[in-house]
Amino acid sequence: MPDVNPTRIYVDADACPVKDEIYRVAVRHGLPVSVVAGNFIRVPQDPLIERISAGSGMDAADDWIAERAGKGDIVITSDIPLASRCVKSGADVIAPNGKPFTEASIGMTLAVRNLMTDLRSSGEVTGGPKSFAPRDRSAFLSTLDQTIRRIQRQRAELPAPNQD
Repeated sequence: MPDVNPTRIYVDADACPVKDEIYRVAVRHGLPVSVVAGNFIRVPQDPLIERISAGSGMDAADDWIAERAGKGDIVITSDIPLASRCVKSGADVIAPNGKPFTEASIGMTLAVRNLMTDLRSSGEVTGGPKSFAPRDRSAFLSTLDQTIRRIQRQRAELPAPNQD
């Protein structure tokens, strides 16, 4: 019996620097991808890749992803509050630099994000995150591939549904 809910990759697409890599890996593994953005974004013509224009509301794309992503799904985002919501729903969450967000790391990551926001607003810290480097792209590809393989292994180990 085929898997009723295949792993889906959700992409928080507005500022995602690894969209092309996601498309290639997803097609190679035969996984559907939802590319979610606030407004129009170009995606390849492939039946596995769907474009979602979530609207221009403040967190419309984040809300769309968070309402759908769950166990067995993968979310690609650098948005820490969205990552937190998706980790809590059981999804695997990966930043574009390859860093996985986990139950164990998300609390500290949120705390650091909030501290840095406060420091920036008070003028203590200027500048943003470091720029995206080729090694980040490589780390991302490795993490994404490992995550897909782990989910596939876990699903293969599940007992088959009762066929009575």
